[in-house]
Amino acid sequence: MTIDLHYQQQLDTPSLLEQVRTCYPSGADLYQLAPLDQLHIGGIKASERLLRHLDHAHHQYVLDVGSGAGGLMRQASARGVNMIGLDITHDLNRLNKGLNRLYSEPVDNPILTGDAHHLPFSRHSLDLILFQHSFLNMPDALQVLRECHRVLKPDGQLIMHEVVLGSHADAMRFPVPWADDPQHSHLLSKQALVRLLQEAGFSSVQTDDWSDEAQAWRRRQHAKETAGAPAQAPLSPAMILGNRFRTMGSNVMLNLEADAIRVLEVLATPVS
Repeated sequence: MTIDLHYQQQLDTPSLLEQVRTCYPSGADLYQLAPLDQLHIGGIKASERLLRHLDHAHHQYVLDVGSGAGGLMRQASARGVNMIGLDITHDLNRLNKGLNRLYSEPVDNPILTGDAHHLPFSRHSLDLILFQHSFLNMPDALQVLRECHRVLKPDGQLIMHEVVLGSHADAMRFPVPWADDPQHSHLLSKQALVRLLQEAGFSSVQTDDWSDEAQAWRRRQHAKETAGAPAQAPLSPAMILGNRFRTMGSNVMLNLEADAIRVLEVLATPVS
């Protein structure tokens, strides 16, 4: 199964947008949209933590790779930073554009359907590149990082909020939100990720482990889900991931508890 099919196989974009319009006729705010457009571990609070690195005065050209439903982009826009979104899944890009129009503070960020292995940008054209739970879908990680190095300005930065393999990767349970089976999960260990960043031409690679916070958040979400909260809430991740979502969410929690996966923030700068 291809990446784009994985994310759009149970996605009905027109019906989903109509649901948002019906629930929030005056426009939905960031927190109301979060169950739908913040599908990564940690939700909107993790995005807020990630976005602390952004400065609208210095980051004029920012790319969100794997922008999905666009939650990070809208959240950045509220902080004065407009992003370019890139995602290989066309239906998610359609959803992103539709949610931009239904957001309480409508935005019109550029959204491209494209492959991160071949970024459609010229050399040294971007100030910042972000990955948020999207690098785990990249089959050729080194090629993607080389492309990032090519398009970043010499004083640019690469920032990641990503899932990596833990010390008990053999305990990994599927399905998870990014893959139905091991064949389509492209997780690296922390050590392998740092090594590939360096090989691609990045220096000053810094990592910060967010796994404890991620595990606590996932446990809280699991408690809500098993209590039936998603069925009662106006919006839910299941509207994108379908009836697989409850199992996926449970497996993410179990994988974190077993140290099959960990969650990292990564900061890297190109070698000058």
